[in-house]
Amino acid sequence: MNYEIVVGLEVHAQLLTKTKLFCGCTTPFGDPPNTHGCPVCLGLPGALPVLNRRAAEMAVRIGLALNCGINEKSVFARKNYFYPDLPKGYQISQYEIPVCGPGTLPITVDGEEKMIGITRVHLEEDAGKLIHDQDIDSLFDVNRCGTPLIEIVSEPDMRSPAEAYAYLTSLKQILEYLQICDCNMEQGSLRCDANISIRPQGESKLGTKTEIKNMNSFRNLEKALEYEAARQKEVLSSGGTVLQQTFLWDPVKNRSVPMRTKEDAHDYRYFPDPDLMPLIIETPWVEQLKTRLPELPATKRHRFMESYGLNATNADILTSSAGLAQYYEETVAASSEPKASANWIMGDIMRIINEKKVGGPFSLNVSAQRLGDLIKLIEKGSISAKAAKKVLQLMESEDKDAATVVKEQGLEQVSDTGALQSEVQKVLDANPGEVQRYKDGEKKLTSFFMGQVMKATRGKANPKEVSTILRNLLG
Repeated sequence: MNYEIVVGLEVHAQLLTKTKLFCGCTTPFGDPPNTHGCPVCLGLPGALPVLNRRAAEMAVRIGLALNCGINEKSVFARKNYFYPDLPKGYQISQYEIPVCGPGTLPITVDGEEKMIGITRVHLEEDAGKLIHDQDIDSLFDVNRCGTPLIEIVSEPDMRSPAEAYAYLTSLKQILEYLQICDCNMEQGSLRCDANISIRPQGESKLGTKTEIKNMNSFRNLEKALEYEAARQKEVLSSGGTVLQQTFLWDPVKNRSVPMRTKEDAHDYRYFPDPDLMPLIIETPWVEQLKTRLPELPATKRHRFMESYGLNATNADILTSSAGLAQYYEETVAASSEPKASANWIMGDIMRIINEKKVGGPFSLNVSAQRLGDLIKLIEKGSISAKAAKKVLQLMESEDKDAATVVKEQGLEQVSDTGALQSEVQKVLDANPGEVQRYKDGEKKLTSFFMGQVMKATRGKANPKEVSTILRNLLG
């Protein structure tokens, strides 16, 4: 029997606020354990939560970017469950009325666009952290308790691991463009739970779903979905029943590991938090936030293709982060060469970024203005493309502009027609046999003459000028 995969994702994004969701504790990553906690974080008697306005603003911004309806009134609820990293015994979240209602996110897989439904976006606080490898007992760190999260829940609209990967990539780009989450998966600021089921091809009823919890790698998520789909298919094909379970992914063994029987909403005994008033979001504020949204990735990709003549692949790469897109546009402004700018950035600039392991192009010594100036020198014929590679490396390593490096290294290209004609004539005079063979029809000797001229000028001759002079002198 042929089966269809059905996937829905729940993405938790840690918000870039200075303080926690319901108290004034700060939220830096990597500080010593238990240095950012208070009675509110721990849920001590008499401690009252107060909502962080900035977190609410960020939730509205992502809702607008995902074409969601913004609920004028949303309610915080207590999600009750016991776990050692949850000192209150409940998590403050939103359930029946979230801050953002249904929306959409377009994805592209194999050149085809598909719209993925967004069920909801809601605010909630993060739990603490358990450390299992430093003591015979598990150790508890309160620092992460109360860190503001948004949970973005998709509809079960994805039909392959590739679509899930594309969805996460697109969502991550939007979060970064909005500057509301740093999306550092290694530090846990972006995490994903995947719900997956399979059903006979053509069937409309959903199968029993399982959940893969706390995925912090897009590639591992793809592998986990492939594995779990194959496991469920094997269970059904052998006459078994898929159980509603929660799994963890073991990246070393490349397999899912059962964690617990999956809970339903009623297991959490949600009820409105009596210590928090409903969140009221007025329309004028929403409209104000809408006007402050940046140009989002999909719109920017389309504009890059229209304005700069880029193909879809290049536009995808150059808009993959807001920083890279800005660097590209500043380089184009400096060079007036959109395609040459794209090629240099996607090639040498991205190679240097990877080699230096820096966050983006604005961490380099080669600023967009400097790269633009280098491209102008190439286009004017002042230096060769080959020499420009060396110039770029020296610009980065020595923190100098292109003109300075060219002058210091003596790399300026010779484009003076009179001087080049003299050099070309010397080469022809020194090789009469090759000249006669060329005139007899052996046109491939052009490259021989070009090589001799470049050797004589130590690589400084302008190849285009030399080629023109050769054609004129050889007839």
